[in-house]
Amino acid sequence: MAAQARVSAVDALELFRTQLVQYSTRSHQCIDEVGDEIRRVRAWIQHDRRSHWEAELRRRRRDLDQAEQELLTAKLSSLRDSYTLQKNAVLRARRALAEAEEKIRAIKVWSRDFDNRVAPLLKQMEGLRQHLDIDLPKAIAFLLKAQDTLESYAALRPPALPTDADSMRLNAAPETPQDPAPEPTPPPTPSA
Repeated sequence: MAAQARVSAVDALELFRTQLVQYSTRSHQCIDEVGDEIRRVRAWIQHDRRSHWEAELRRRRRDLDQAEQELLTAKLSSLRDSYTLQKNAVLRARRALAEAEEKIRAIKVWSRDFDNRVAPLLKQMEGLRQHLDIDLPKAIAFLLKAQDTLESYAALRPPALPTDADSMRLNAAPETPQDPAPEPTPPPTPSA
């Protein structure tokens, strides 16, 4: 009969299972945070930034109109040399208006493309969530069962091992001769 295996680190399974449960919990939290962040970014692009730059565009158009009006007033006045300042103000206002228009175009592109760019990553994240929801609980249950099985096995008493005297007695020749097997008797011969 083979010797019993020595089970000495069942607590290592318990530690690993505990860490796996913690990993599952932290992973679920991270996935939830990523989902929340994606929703916040979508809302930020589609609402916050759009309304901000649309208001900024209106303000910058007013600034440009005012700068052009001041330039026209300066040109009509008798001080011809003094309207360089107004020309520079008009150029700055046009650059600021162009920047706002560019931001609006970028926001429209991001609003249109955001879901298409994020969807493949969300699909991968949902695959991870399914792994965490289906496979990880099975692994945790398996570890618990393995731990219980090993603890039950470790609790069993091993059969008593033979001592040296027992080994020698089992291996020694028998002390008393055994009776030889009786010889078979021949069958009776038929009489005539």
